[in-house]
Amino acid sequence: MKGLTIRDAAACRFDLVSLGEVMLRLDPGEGRIHTTRQFRVWEGGGEYNVARGLRRCFGLRTAVATALVDNAVGRLVEDCILQGGVDSRYIRWVADDGVGRGVRNGLNFTERGFGVRGALGVSDRGHTAASQLRPGDLDWDEIFGRAGARWLHTGGIFAALSDSTPDVVEEAVRKAHEHGVLVSYDLNYRPSLWKSIGGQKRAREVNRRIAQYVDVMLGNEEDFTACLGFEVEGVDANLAELEVNQFKQMIGKVVAAYPNFKAVGTTLRAVRTATRNDWGAICWADGNFYEATHRPDLEILDRVGGGDSFASGLIFGLLSGADPQRAVEYGAAHGALAMTTAGDTSMATRAEVEKLMAGGGARVVR
Repeated sequence: MKGLTIRDAAACRFDLVSLGEVMLRLDPGEGRIHTTRQFRVWEGGGEYNVARGLRRCFGLRTAVATALVDNAVGRLVEDCILQGGVDSRYIRWVADDGVGRGVRNGLNFTERGFGVRGALGVSDRGHTAASQLRPGDLDWDEIFGRAGARWLHTGGIFAALSDSTPDVVEEAVRKAHEHGVLVSYDLNYRPSLWKSIGGQKRAREVNRRIAQYVDVMLGNEEDFTACLGFEVEGVDANLAELEVNQFKQMIGKVVAAYPNFKAVGTTLRAVRTATRNDWGAICWADGNFYEATHRPDLEILDRVGGGDSFASGLIFGLLSGADPQRAVEYGAAHGALAMTTAGDTSMATRAEVEKLMAGGGARVVR
């Protein structure tokens, strides 16, 4: 793709490093959080999920930069990370104070939803180790320089965790540019994370500051409105879903305001029920729009992480030198498959993604 100068893989230890919080997800399965007596345990986090998808589905070398409390819960999260194949050397371990009074590990209780009952997320992540990261805590010259990375991925969820995390993000993206590392950023607007620290006004202030360092920007129509202030004329700003042409109009304004963006990607989702969505994706690159195969009435088991899996597929395509059309097809197919399994992270294989891209169906494989 034009405009993307990607570092030589042979000169770098990692293809991608993600910066963000990794939480323990507690999943009641088919039940409800407030009535269950048991949970399945997964790891997850908007930024981390991208690194894991690139490692497990696409075979790239990835690492996560984060912080965890050094206790049994933190080590459980680490064990999940290691099972996912993501390198853990850039985890900053923080001493346990015994009860989590000053610092703790994040929890995320998540219901998948079914039919007319939507998915539900209940975060329990105040005072976490990752939210207390400050500039200087992570050695970016080591990560990007001496070890070497080709790509940094981070996002608006991590930036919303505290007063210090936006500064950590800005430090990371500045250092990435110094070392010739490409930067992707998923706006991922979560009103619940911003409401106690300044709301949408603060979200726009932070994300506009970071956006000037981003090469590949990711987000849906709500994200671009809430985080960057772009709206489509004649359309309610609170509208959950826009038509493709309306979204293209919005993206045209975005790239005019941020000429540093080399590509912009988004999923296109129309929610019929929690378990049936229309699903697609679009990418702007090289001055043109590229739309992925649209999948109407897609059946979903667990929608959480679908957008992150889109991001990892798109990034894989761009890192591997695919043209923007093929890259967005990788993203859309990977996101669709990721939502057919439980948990935040992808369980798809590259062969399954490419089979779906080629028009393959759900016929049994024997």
